[in-house]
Amino acid sequence: MSNTFGTIFHLTTFGESHGPAIGGVIDGCPAGIPVDVDFVQQEMSRRRPGQSNIVTPRQESDEVEFLSGIFEGKTTGASIGFVIRNADQHSSDYENLRKTYRPSHADYTYQTKYGVRDHRGGGRSSARETAVRIVGGAVAKLALGALGVKINAYTSQVGTIGLTESYQAYDFSLIESNVVRCPDPVVAEQMEQLIRDVRKTGDTIGGIITCVVRHVPVGWGEPIYNKLHAALGNAMLSINAVKGFDYGSGFEGVAFRGSESNDEFAIRDGKITTLTNHSGGIQGGISNGQDIYFRVVFKPVATLLQEQQTVNLLGEETTIIARGRHDACVLPRAVPIVEAMTAMTLLDHYLMARSSAPFPL
Repeated sequence: MSNTFGTIFHLTTFGESHGPAIGGVIDGCPAGIPVDVDFVQQEMSRRRPGQSNIVTPRQESDEVEFLSGIFEGKTTGASIGFVIRNADQHSSDYENLRKTYRPSHADYTYQTKYGVRDHRGGGRSSARETAVRIVGGAVAKLALGALGVKINAYTSQVGTIGLTESYQAYDFSLIESNVVRCPDPVVAEQMEQLIRDVRKTGDTIGGIITCVVRHVPVGWGEPIYNKLHAALGNAMLSINAVKGFDYGSGFEGVAFRGSESNDEFAIRDGKITTLTNHSGGIQGGISNGQDIYFRVVFKPVATLLQEQQTVNLLGEETTIIARGRHDACVLPRAVPIVEAMTAMTLLDHYLMARSSAPFPL
């Protein structure tokens, strides 16, 4: 059950970081969606390791091999199966972890829950699994694109260095112009230098990714237990290293009075709109037609190239120094993951909204 995401649009993933391959099965995808394989591969390249000198140097081409569900360039409505071969595993780098728990990793909890764990790169708990989500998200993006929905995520903060303006102030076409994926080139350079400085010390650092979704119509999302913002929060919190989620005015809104927080309604060009958007495009758990925007908080990567205190399988206190190839900051590679999870969540809720549309009497 925990390997499947979605209600109507399903993604089931499989595979481990150091196994022969990872992959997935997409179910519930409507038929007739053109699948641009080059676009899917481009999305994969945005997440893949080794793409710059501030991320892990592990070299994976991350080429997607579709096995089913696509015929003559379009989805058939059948399940879409695909695999991504692992090619650059250095499993020996993790031999010292066979009987030792890494601090703030899933080693101890996996071992206790299942009685067995794959110590090589974290096995199933590795962020390598998120490559599969990129494929599901790319297919969902292609479907949403036909509906006019546009998703843009970007790095808005690394450590204490962050953007100071609202998302409307930035040119999203600049996001991919730098390795940090920040739409402000000046701030991006400061973020990049901070990551380099942290990396030199064998330490890591976290930050915030902001995501903006435009052109979602009114009516996506379910009331009570499957609210749209709750679904987005669930999707984001399923990503490795995520520690927090807020949308609209979020935690900053606690300083507002109700008179400042409420989004008053108005008529513009014959349509109902709001004068402000503190709600983040969602009211009562349902999209209201305004921009949906939210923030995702990532902790510092747990793998440090420094000595740390821990315990082993025998219950003895010991120390550990990680080996291998690791990110000092996960944010640059996490931007497309946030977009992918957003796309799958929105397509799922579009399909639910379509199924619950009023019956024409």
